[in-house]
Amino acid sequence: MNKKTLTLVLALIIMVFSLAGCGSSKNQSNNSSQPQPSSTEQSKTTSPLAKASAANKDGKKTLLVYFSMPETTNPNNMTQEEANSTVVINGEVLGNTQYVAYLIQKNTGADIFRIEPKTPYPTNHRTLVDLAKAEQNNKARPELAAKVENLGQYDVIFLGYPNWWGDMPMILYSFLESHNLSGKTIIPFNTHGGSGFSNTVSTIAALQPNTNVIKNGFTVSRNTVQNCADDVAAWVKELGY
Repeated sequence: MNKKTLTLVLALIIMVFSLAGCGSSKNQSNNSSQPQPSSTEQSKTTSPLAKASAANKDGKKTLLVYFSMPETTNPNNMTQEEANSTVVINGEVLGNTQYVAYLIQKNTGADIFRIEPKTPYPTNHRTLVDLAKAEQNNKARPELAAKVENLGQYDVIFLGYPNWWGDMPMILYSFLESHNLSGKTIIPFNTHGGSGFSNTVSTIAALQPNTNVIKNGFTVSRNTVQNCADDVAAWVKELGY
């Protein structure tokens, strides 16, 4: 084998090893786990919309807490009342406030916790309305199915809920009275049938006097909630996320 032929053979061997190395790196990249939204929710918690972007804001860890009450899980043949309380995404039924919560999580990467009662609420519209109204009249405090664990690690709390008769659902009182949020920032968001926040932001501040309650929370009508994704993104960006 002459010198020229030997040089060509060596060049080919080097090229083969180089290509093998590139292929190996690409496979490792494709097989690496993709980022997923972290969650402390107790039931079905993974948002069909959520891809975590940043779990921290300015070094402060964020938790998203919400209560939502969809009146059905069946996307077909909804009554008007069921449609009013839900948003359907890719065939999955989400409560109005649940949908907004998932949009916020998509834009912040916050951990998420769903407030749920120990005794589940009924989904029948009239039964639910009667029960919720009775709870409000009696200033009831429904027992929580679970409390937030490791609450001390969070600095910012997004807090979401529907507006029921100009107030938060009573289970929000249960949550706020059983969790010490002192020193944290609370960012309210809610869904409503025409009343916005009413006086609920002031109520939150009164129940948690040692917190910083942000007044420019996000509120959206149940009639337009399915179209609020851009508005949520703009609001979260305004907050600095």
